[in-house]
Amino acid sequence: MTNKRADILAASTRSIAQFGVRGLRVNDVAAEAGVSPGLLYYHFKDRAGLLAATLQHINEQSVGSAGSAEADSYERLQNLLLDEIRDNPEVREASAAWNELRASAVFEASIAEPLRESTRQWISNVSRAIEDAQAAGRVDTRTDARQNAVVLTALVEGLSGRWLGGSLTTDEARDHLRQAVHSLLQNNDDGGRPRP
Repeated sequence: MTNKRADILAASTRSIAQFGVRGLRVNDVAAEAGVSPGLLYYHFKDRAGLLAATLQHINEQSVGSAGSAEADSYERLQNLLLDEIRDNPEVREASAAWNELRASAVFEASIAEPLRESTRQWISNVSRAIEDAQAAGRVDTRTDARQNAVVLTALVEGLSGRWLGGSLTTDEARDHLRQAVHSLLQNNDDGGRPRP
């Protein structure tokens, strides 16, 4: 990705996080990114193209944050989810923009398909992480990886909204998420302890 394109997507994410989708103005995004509106339209055909690319950008930013290579498969799975709720300005901004885009997809048809695709990608990434943990013996093999990925990603979105709105602290939201991962994915025949 060119630096200018990346600058535009970062500016778009900030704008959506601050003003919402309805408050997004292409000229304001261009000014914040330090580019001309013409260059913005060169990279993104129109406002709908900018919104779709911003969704993809947010999704791609979150995918690479599953933790260190030294972490075991279960820890990588947890980190993939927990990294969506952190006291970090960039994470808060991306989370606020994602929640705003998700809510706006109800009213703006141009966002609906890109949102479905980004959600499919996220669910697929989490599903693969569950399968990796199953293969390593860290997650109950009787669980349905895709079904649990759908539930866990939806839970992250719900907890994220409450976290951003101040109903939950960062620690509370992360603790709820850890407990949900454990409850959904661990074999309860062992007294509720994670499997070795």
